[in-house]
Amino acid sequence: MNEAENISLAGKQMLNRRNFMRNTGFTLGGLGLAQLLQAENPTEFSGKAPIRPNIDPDNPYLPRQAHFDMPAKKVLVIFCPGAVSHVDTFDYKPALERLHGQKAPFIPEVTFEGPPGNIAKPFWEFKPRGESGKMTSELLPNLGELADEFCFIHSLHTQTSAHPQGENFMHTGFTMEGFPSFGAWATYALGSECSELPAFVAINDPRGLARSGKNNFGNGFLPAAFQGTDFNAKNPPANLGRPESYSSADDEKTIDLLKRLNSNHLERYPGDANLAARVASYELAGQMQMSVPEMMDLSKEPESIHKEYGTDTGTDLKKEYAKNCILARRLLEKGVRVVQLFNGSDPSGGNGITNWDSHSNIADTHAMQAEIMDQPTAALIRDMKRRGLLEDTLVVWCTEFGRMPFLQGNGTGRDHNPGAFTCFLAGAGVKRAHTFGSSDDFGFEAAEDHASVYDFNATILHLLGLDHERLTFYHNGLERRLTNVHGHVIHDVVA
Repeated sequence: MNEAENISLAGKQMLNRRNFMRNTGFTLGGLGLAQLLQAENPTEFSGKAPIRPNIDPDNPYLPRQAHFDMPAKKVLVIFCPGAVSHVDTFDYKPALERLHGQKAPFIPEVTFEGPPGNIAKPFWEFKPRGESGKMTSELLPNLGELADEFCFIHSLHTQTSAHPQGENFMHTGFTMEGFPSFGAWATYALGSECSELPAFVAINDPRGLARSGKNNFGNGFLPAAFQGTDFNAKNPPANLGRPESYSSADDEKTIDLLKRLNSNHLERYPGDANLAARVASYELAGQMQMSVPEMMDLSKEPESIHKEYGTDTGTDLKKEYAKNCILARRLLEKGVRVVQLFNGSDPSGGNGITNWDSHSNIADTHAMQAEIMDQPTAALIRDMKRRGLLEDTLVVWCTEFGRMPFLQGNGTGRDHNPGAFTCFLAGAGVKRAHTFGSSDDFGFEAAEDHASVYDFNATILHLLGLDHERLTFYHNGLERRLTNVHGHVIHDVVA
């Protein structure tokens, strides 16, 4: 048999003297360049050296120092899937009332779901609130009463008008899947002050997951230890209960044995992040067997708290969401670093029934979502302030994009609007009774002090004492970060 027949085409080309010398030259040159680059200090495109947290694989949740000192040590993210209409809630536009029913020249021929209709005034009346006189609508009167606590950002805009990509972008900084969520970045950087509960908890809506599912609280390419643990007041963490035939002494002996076996295994495979994450997860599960039942027992809350949050009035969905809000406060009190509270789900498209995506009958569907969200969320923020939690906790209320100032062709709903939407911040490190940026007269596009989602996320990290340009993770040859290669801190919102 001719040995040359077993050689690949590329190998045969290497037998050519000229090709061999050329490829060898390229290879040696590449090795030399790599050595020169390695000798330099690693920097990002920004020119700043990355700050990668020093993580003990055996104890990935140990608390770590922030890059600089800021009041916020924890964060509560309240996310409303489906896109809340800013022009019907917090972004007052008198021009919509003046031009109601008219066809404005700025209206495009086609929006996300087809040809648009005419300009529509807000479906709810706006009134001045608090000492600041901030105009907010009657759709969310309880949150409106707290307007003096909030810092509104009215000039937000995003890259997409599709829900899955919009949720991904808001939570991970990328429209594609596979990137770490904000909560994962925060716990990767800071660890946790609480050893008996997860560092990052995602409290899903009683109706289920949002459109992007676990991407909204996933770890992406960060170590698995930093993904969010999802449960809510109705559905506690799975598989924590001990069988009745299994005593606590048996349980403790098993845990001790597993700890020794895991320790020995880690010594054989040091630096294995996935293995360390699994071990840490099992150890945390053991701690949670003791702490979670107490945490989930809301019956210990006084009747006045249940009444304030609304666990005994309204629809069943509102009652369950109210319980989730109480659970969120209890988790933050225990020192959980990131709590993400969802108000809305998207198991089958939503369209205003399971979330805020009101393409039709917005007067009914937005009202239904507001009945669920308004009282419990306002009670949560008010309760946090009363207990002093806002002194070291940042509150973020957000949605993936806004809605149009004109109706859809059906005449009853508003289409997706990536050009302008509103979110607000509150609590530690944030200016109170403040408004940043503005949309145009119609709420159609951001007008003054434009703020991208990158800027929004950069600001949240800054308020936690983290430099968004230096908090990185080396992945596939790139220094990855939450804000990609973009983003500027909105310093005007910082107290």
